[in-house]
Amino acid sequence: MDSVVTTPAPALDKPLMHYGKRTLTRVAPGMDQPDYRHLDISPLTPHIGAEVDGVDLSLPIGDEAADELRQALLEWKVLFFRDQHGFAPDSQLALAGLWGDPEPNPFFPKGGTVGVSRLAKDAMTIGTENIWHSDHSFMAAPALGSVLRAVEIPSAGGDTLWADMAAAYDNLPQALKDRVEDLTAVHDWVPSWGSMMTEAQVAAHRENLPAVEHPVVVRHPATGRRLLYVNEPFTTRIVGLSDRESRELLDELVLQARIPEYQVRFRWQPGSVAIWDNIATQHYAISDYFPQRRVMERIAIAGVPLS
Repeated sequence: MDSVVTTPAPALDKPLMHYGKRTLTRVAPGMDQPDYRHLDISPLTPHIGAEVDGVDLSLPIGDEAADELRQALLEWKVLFFRDQHGFAPDSQLALAGLWGDPEPNPFFPKGGTVGVSRLAKDAMTIGTENIWHSDHSFMAAPALGSVLRAVEIPSAGGDTLWADMAAAYDNLPQALKDRVEDLTAVHDWVPSWGSMMTEAQVAAHRENLPAVEHPVVVRHPATGRRLLYVNEPFTTRIVGLSDRESRELLDELVLQARIPEYQVRFRWQPGSVAIWDNIATQHYAISDYFPQRRVMERIAIAGVPLS
């Protein structure tokens, strides 16, 4: 019998993602445990994502309930509401207004209620949001958050996932934290949105949307908590590194959003609404429902420059 010669696999310098215990902290250091009197909070994981009962989003929201909603979003990063069947676009604008002004996506079709983007996907218009990303990171002041409501959902599939980017930062090896602490990265829409445009369309948008730079590690505008702020479609390179060094480091950093312990997954139902902190999280819309149809309406909330 002929002998079989096997060649050992080359050793890796380091694993792309470590395994074992994760540090999962729900609130920022020094942040008090909130006391909710108007909301019933049901966590979906210990640190990210909670369903909220006790509020009808189609009705005016009182000051105390509004304060609790803002506090709950800081604590849980993503809030989910069920059975909000009277929730119309004007209610959605009012809810988003608890955090700030609406910020239209420059690439979404215009029409309908001003500030509300309708995302209708089916077999002919397949979704392209199935990549981990942070909305509008290609802007100088990225969106603070988003409000998304289900208009039409498939019988199965079409879930959305969110990842806690504070957890992603907290669990980086200390040597990697030290390396990225003072780095900045370029964020640009051209490799993603621009790939679906003509050269003339890219040039027209480029005048108002130049590439921007953000820190690789940002401070949350409200809590000051450190967050890993790079994402696959919009972060194109790290300033001051060679092309190879930048690519290798970005490849390692963007993988962190894919770790399940940092994530929450939501199954949409008729009347479902979600609000998320767009700086503290990334999200991923699963495109597994075709040829069924999925229609959502979204409002992005205008943000501030990051530091």
